[in-house]
Amino acid sequence: MKKRVVVGLSGGVDSSVAAYLLLQQGYEVIGMFMKNWHDDSVTISDECPWIDDSNDAMIVAQHLGIPFQAIDLSEQYKARIVDYMFNEYQRGRTPNPDVLCNREIKFDVFLNAALKLGADFVATGHYCRRGVAEANGHTTYQLLAGKDPNKDQSYFLCQLTQEQLSRSLFPIGELLKPEVRAMAKEAGLVTADKKDSQGLCFVGKVHLPEFLQQRLGPRKGKVVNIPAEATSFRNGYAHDDLVALTTPYTMAPEAGNVVGDHNGAHYYTIGQRKGLNIGGFPEPLFVIGTDTDKNIIYTGMGEDHPGLYRQGLFVPNADEHWIRPDLQLAVGESRDYMARIRYRQPLAKCTLYKRAEGLYVIFEKPTKSITPGQFVAWYEDEELIGSGVINA
Repeated sequence: MKKRVVVGLSGGVDSSVAAYLLLQQGYEVIGMFMKNWHDDSVTISDECPWIDDSNDAMIVAQHLGIPFQAIDLSEQYKARIVDYMFNEYQRGRTPNPDVLCNREIKFDVFLNAALKLGADFVATGHYCRRGVAEANGHTTYQLLAGKDPNKDQSYFLCQLTQEQLSRSLFPIGELLKPEVRAMAKEAGLVTADKKDSQGLCFVGKVHLPEFLQQRLGPRKGKVVNIPAEATSFRNGYAHDDLVALTTPYTMAPEAGNVVGDHNGAHYYTIGQRKGLNIGGFPEPLFVIGTDTDKNIIYTGMGEDHPGLYRQGLFVPNADEHWIRPDLQLAVGESRDYMARIRYRQPLAKCTLYKRAEGLYVIFEKPTKSITPGQFVAWYEDEELIGSGVINA
């Protein structure tokens, strides 16, 4: 019997071609559109018209001759993603909703819905690949980078588990984006020339402050600019002082000057430049720290300000995740990897140190805009080995 695959049809070209390829490979394919957001009041007009996306997904399914249905997961999305985002921002942290959406919605709630339809697998239009390795006599699934270096989306799947990977297919992971569009045109898919979506996963392109103001009200506060000479960056690669290397710069706030006002420290993130609306400086100001308790934003002038850089970061035990459990470090162990702390960031050399309290990730070179709440993901060659939520 044919294996049954439920494809998450988003109304975009990537998932459309994923469904097309699976049909070519002999699978029984079902298309399913996820409706996860109803409030269009915070979206920038026409940037994420979900009705059009749903219609495009349905047209693709009809063209391919596959069953199609829509599923409303907005309740789960609000509870698992939106509420989490609000809580993190309120704490002065910056969450990554795309990573959370894959972990909590696409490869959990959506996967379970697909299994109820008798599916053997779910498939998405992600630019990544699934591999299989033998580890200690057991089959182990690998998450591999997509072949297109400009579109690799493995980072967004850095929180997946072995069970989730065992049920997942990524049909376009071996292709380049131009090849995907060419294939869509050849197959006569209506999404062939459709622009890629942008913004928050399933919400669309939003004015983030307006989105956050739904729950986190504005609160006037001061912007304090810290001169570079008043900031002490913890430099060096001293392996025996992990806490110091993962502690943000020390600064002397009394040396800073109030240079403006803001509407709430919880609206800002480390490394942010836009939205400060403060002029009169020879170089742009960047956010180098936020204090949501005192409602203060600290800024530094210029991209080379020492407050923007750190040598390492810390991941508590509860936030440490290994896609490859067989490679998990034991307390006292260390291992070299390549890592990134945001999507599209070039991989950088680092060493992971496992201690009783958690995992220390120390980079070979100082790294810019390490942000609590974001995810760090570590790789060995093309394989994403594990990830964690940055705590400090």
